[in-house]
Amino acid sequence: MKLYKYTNGKCNISGSIIRDLREHADLSQEQLAARLQLAGLSLNQKAVSRIETGDRVVPDFELIYFSEVLDVPVCRLLNKESCTH
Repeated sequence: MKLYKYTNGKCNISGSIIRDLREHADLSQEQLAARLQLAGLSLNQKAVSRIETGDRVVPDFELIYFSEVLDVPVCRLLNKESCTH
């Protein structure tokens, strides 16, 4: 499977947004990973780090978990400012 880079060599557009939201919620990467695991998504701190740096693809089904745990609509994770719940 060939992975395509988005911009600036990154594999996703949501990583920096996830990082900003995590920091705003005063969560460490490990705490975010734990909350994702409790919600049913098996990710560890290293995976969260790779997502935030753009080194890992984020499948659409994972965005749903991030959306729920970070309490934002999925469209916000896709850098859409004008989205609704």
